Amino acid sequence: MGGRRRRSILEVECCINRLKRNRAVATRYDKLAVRFEAVLTIASINEWLPRS
Repeated sequence: MGGRRRRSILEVECCINRLKRNRAVATRYDKLAVRFEAVLTIASINEWLPRS
């Protein structure tokens, strides 16, 4: 694997691990895909919003 590809894979893995801090994302509490997507979106927004 090239260095760029390895770095991209690492970035994706780190992103997923940050999202898994949210219990609902890690355990996939909601079984409906629409609800899980909403939880994932909210978790993403919370992760990237600046902390005050």
